[in-house]
Amino acid sequence: MRTIRLLLAALLLALPLASNAQIGISVRIGPPAIPVYEQPICPGDGYLWTPGYWAWDDGVSDYYWVPGLWVEAPEVGFLWTPGWWGWREGGFFFNDGFWGPTVGFYGGIDYGFGYFGTGFGGGRWDNGHFFYNRAVLNVDVTNIHNVYNTTVEHNTTTRVSYNGGQGGITARPTAAEQAAASERHVPAVAAQTQHIQTARSDPQSRASVNHGTPPTKAVAGRAEEGAGARAAESARDAGAAEPRQPTHASELTPITKPAPVNSGDAKADSKYQKQQDKLIEKQSKEQQKLQQQQEAEHQKKLNDVQHQQMEQKHQQQTQQMQQRHSSEMQQLQQRAPAPRPAPAPRPR
Repeated sequence: MRTIRLLLAALLLALPLASNAQIGISVRIGPPAIPVYEQPICPGDGYLWTPGYWAWDDGVSDYYWVPGLWVEAPEVGFLWTPGWWGWREGGFFFNDGFWGPTVGFYGGIDYGFGYFGTGFGGGRWDNGHFFYNRAVLNVDVTNIHNVYNTTVEHNTTTRVSYNGGQGGITARPTAAEQAAASERHVPAVAAQTQHIQTARSDPQSRASVNHGTPPTKAVAGRAEEGAGARAAESARDAGAAEPRQPTHASELTPITKPAPVNSGDAKADSKYQKQQDKLIEKQSKEQQKLQQQQEAEHQKKLNDVQHQQMEQKHQQQTQQMQQRHSSEMQQLQQRAPAPRPAPAPRPR
């Protein structure tokens, strides 16, 4: 029996690396340091950051850099726990990253951008929406408004990329991180595994070639395999999708002029057209003013509670204005000139 176990262990060590499944591959030398790089801007609302890391290609016996990537979570409310290298039994083994409701232990590695060794300071889920911490993540507030600004204290003195062994991080999982290990997890989504294979096939990503400084350190991807894309697809399959209630004035559709009225009474039509133009101009100015006001408030430094209160106020302001504008337009349309009846045909 002992001989069989040894043979199985040898076979496991001899297996080639597939995708991101690296547990079982023992490497004698630790990975290079985490390179310094800038995070690309978030490509859209609902995308989460997965930091770059060093993976191992057993086929060429070399580390290769997997660039950081923006990707949609597989489920609403899920966060990414990065994979990490740890020392045990005389070698470095890789622990795969995963999606789950809580960020678990990732070796105490400082991957940056909210992943500073424990937990995640880059954002949080709230009522089905992901809110971005602008103090940590690169987000364009003109396109994404569900943001807040909270400084996260962290140690930036080390870029060591492994736990244990000589010179490695000495962190151990907290009670909360141990509890997170027993939660339901989802492995890397298809966009991530494809991203890994792309990096693995690029010779420039290998540590022996780039000497720890890969040319591509991060990618501003727009992966469509996440929860948001699948929800939209399900809605299309089911028929009509229920429109999402706007939260900010910038999300409202610009007010456009309806087709001109032609009742047959030119004087009445002209009077109504002027009333309609005046109302559209007034509503457009109100919408623009509220948008500018909300954007200015987004620039303020607020704590989480204050930010949530501000978002609730913005949503209430926006929806109240939308309802008022709709009511005003309906009232005006009720006063539109009625078409003149066609003249009765002359008797023959």
